[in-house]
Amino acid sequence: MTISGATLTGMCSMPMVKLTPSILTVSRRFKPLSVASAEQPLMTVENFEVDLTVKRGRLETEVERFSLKDYLEQSRELLMTSDGGPPRWFSPLECGSRLDNSPLLLSLPGVDGTGLSLLLHHQRLGEIFDVWCLHIPTTDRTPFTDLVKLIERTVRSENDQHPGRPIYLVGESFGGCLALAVAARIPHIDLVLVLANPATSFGKSPLQPLIPILKIAPDHIRPGLPYIMSLMTGVPSSMLTSTAKKGLPSQQTITDLSEAVASLFSYLSDVGDVLTVEMVLWKLKMLESACAYSNSCLHAVSAQTLILSSGNDQLLPSLQEGERLQKTLPKCQIRTFSDSGHALFLEETFDLVTVIKGAGYYRRAKHTDYASDFVPPSSHEIKDILDSSTWIDLATSPVMLSTLENGKIVRGLDGIPSEGPVLFVGCHNMLGFEVAPMIRRFIIDKNIIIRGVAHPMLFRKLKENGMPNLATYDVTRLMGAVPVSPSNLYKLFSLKSHVLLYPGGVREALHRKGEEYKLFWPEQSEFVRMAARFGGTIIPFGAVGEDDYAQLVLDYDDQMKIPFMKDYVKQTTDESIKLRNDMNGEVANQDLHMPVILPKVPGRYYYLFGKPIKTEGRMEELRSRERANQVYVEVKGEVEKCLNYCKAKRENDPYRNILSRLMYQATHGLESEVPTFDLD
Repeated sequence: MTISGATLTGMCSMPMVKLTPSILTVSRRFKPLSVASAEQPLMTVENFEVDLTVKRGRLETEVERFSLKDYLEQSRELLMTSDGGPPRWFSPLECGSRLDNSPLLLSLPGVDGTGLSLLLHHQRLGEIFDVWCLHIPTTDRTPFTDLVKLIERTVRSENDQHPGRPIYLVGESFGGCLALAVAARIPHIDLVLVLANPATSFGKSPLQPLIPILKIAPDHIRPGLPYIMSLMTGVPSSMLTSTAKKGLPSQQTITDLSEAVASLFSYLSDVGDVLTVEMVLWKLKMLESACAYSNSCLHAVSAQTLILSSGNDQLLPSLQEGERLQKTLPKCQIRTFSDSGHALFLEETFDLVTVIKGAGYYRRAKHTDYASDFVPPSSHEIKDILDSSTWIDLATSPVMLSTLENGKIVRGLDGIPSEGPVLFVGCHNMLGFEVAPMIRRFIIDKNIIIRGVAHPMLFRKLKENGMPNLATYDVTRLMGAVPVSPSNLYKLFSLKSHVLLYPGGVREALHRKGEEYKLFWPEQSEFVRMAARFGGTIIPFGAVGEDDYAQLVLDYDDQMKIPFMKDYVKQTTDESIKLRNDMNGEVANQDLHMPVILPKVPGRYYYLFGKPIKTEGRMEELRSRERANQVYVEVKGEVEKCLNYCKAKRENDPYRNILSRLMYQATHGLESEVPTFDLD
């Protein structure tokens, strides 16, 4: 069976020992790792299942995240009370895997060595990972190469215990160099690297001039060492940017900023009693070693890698370095955060879990299973998505109509079953313009996440730069889209999902001039029998409005007449995964191109969801290809009826133009629902 439904829218060996009692006394949020040597498995933690059970009871509760103030307090305690070594692993008490077969995440520290760089993310990470952090005591002098060997032994041991599970190495700055060095030494082990502003570009850092100065510096500069150390970790800029990005009222922002600065000065004052010139020199020497070592072995890194680059990094040229690493590493993607500073993980508006999921980097086995590896977005993620797309409702003011089982058309989505599996089958508008308003409205009105069956280009990086960057589709992946395939559709049905399918695929989403709302469906059924196998409900629907928003200027036929554009389309199509190679006719034309369009004064979007077609109890009946094709034709006919209904009825909508809608909302309030045509 062939299926195509393209939704184009939209990172000298030391033994591992327990934490000392002094550290446990200082920070009660840590629990020790009961491992005495590298030969023992990493996760032999007493009462682990007890802790996990308690947390499962709080699974639906939103837990307040730690703040940068918490980071400063806990870092100060570790720095002031830490023993002389050796390096060791610890597990934050907040973290405990809540998913079956969760992958292991090893957090590799920055140059400060505390192992707390992911503190603001521990709670969220602990829901989908087993999290362990490496702590390097302040006075420890383990060379960089021995730290690499320590991490390597841990990875090997865990891989032997769980050979089918990936291991994540997450490192910021210095920790990024550790991760790259380890990955180069064990290319045969399944690793996923998430590197935030890796210090592989330390040779170009403004901190370089500090090294010769510190070597000859007198003792009386000691009070300034904590500030130098904080510069190396990027803490001051993190505090300022995180506070500013919260978007709080000005008075609250000033108050928060004052508290943050007070916490920073308290931190610097206390840490000043511990730091020496020799300690800071050692840290700088470690950065130099890390930079040189990791750069020398980049050619041997084959691990899947996600680079997180800050555009406002004052310590390293992270944007340029991210681009260099992306070109050097074979399995690498990059995500850029233009307004962020060096200490990306310490910015309170940054969410590492969201970034990993959106980039499609979360998996629990050797290969990503977009259907079953999907972790539903949190309420915070949903809120961010809805808030960032408020303009969609303002611009499109979507009219949502659905059909009850008795055939009556009603306003809203009352005709949509709340329980799955449900399959929405429709006609693609240009570039999938209709998808975003529809999915947004289902979240708001029905609390339903629709999982799209999408073209593989949303999940695979193409060599050409002309097509949209993969980062463009991060929200689509975050919302659970899967690459089009029979197996993925099967999995979504088995998970009782609400699924969005466009049988017309690329040909429909990239249609030509004058082909708006025209169906390009295969002759044979592609989904009916599978829906019947799981007793799914099929809902045909039509969405109308693309011609109210954009005018197609250069379509596929036009581009084929321009030599350089024709060559570009061919090259891009050749790089992508081929769909429907076993078919003939227009539906088999899956050439990828970017149509040239001009925006119009926005009109309005209209959706009609047709009468639900139930397949429950009809599995034996629909095994017959002939009977399944009859249902397929019925679905296709219903989609065309829905399209025709919307096209005809919108002519009677007094609020079809955005100006009339804005005038209505100016009178009745921006949150008011704008009326539309009368229903029959």
